[in-house]
Amino acid sequence: MRAVVFDLDGTLIDSAPDLRAALNRTLAARGLPALDAARVQAMIGDGAKALVMRGFAAFGRVAGDAELADFLTDYQANATVETRVYLGIEAALTAIRAAGHQLAVCTNKPAAATHIILSALGLEGFFPVVIGGDSTAYRKPDPRHLAAALAALDAREAVMIGDHENDMATARELEVPSIFAAWGYGVATGTYTARSAKDLPGIIAGL
Repeated sequence: MRAVVFDLDGTLIDSAPDLRAALNRTLAARGLPALDAARVQAMIGDGAKALVMRGFAAFGRVAGDAELADFLTDYQANATVETRVYLGIEAALTAIRAAGHQLAVCTNKPAAATHIILSALGLEGFFPVVIGGDSTAYRKPDPRHLAAALAALDAREAVMIGDHENDMATARELEVPSIFAAWGYGVATGTYTARSAKDLPGIIAGL
């Protein structure tokens, strides 16, 4: 039995459309133009604050607490308009849980938004532990963020699954294996690579 810890955005769900929409509405409220999908997707992975700061920096502006608060309010109200679970994820989660492994989410997204999304998309029941970007004083790639998820599960063996270098770096620091989700937003190198969600149960079984 092992703790199987998932990143959220770009790993379990394709959330880029709703993140982009909320960011662009926040920009528009300050008289700034919209960012295209490719630019926003490249900004995802370090949490809401980093996303908002990068969005405003693209126009030479500095985002503060008010901009972040507006984005979070908008996003939490519209977090599942276009967001979808990646193909094969639910079947993979079912198989991994049936094999006796414990599941958790470790994401830099704020915990409130994470719970809203997991509940709306029918995934919350898979994850007894959810560690958001504001659940601890740390965020990925700080290994203490992932360590908090493992402590909550009281797990000694673990694997981290994600689509971002932050996920892979966090796993390396804790000396646990990682699986790079190649269908996501980032480019990284993990201990293993899954080309699709259906690959995950087999990789985990072979650890």
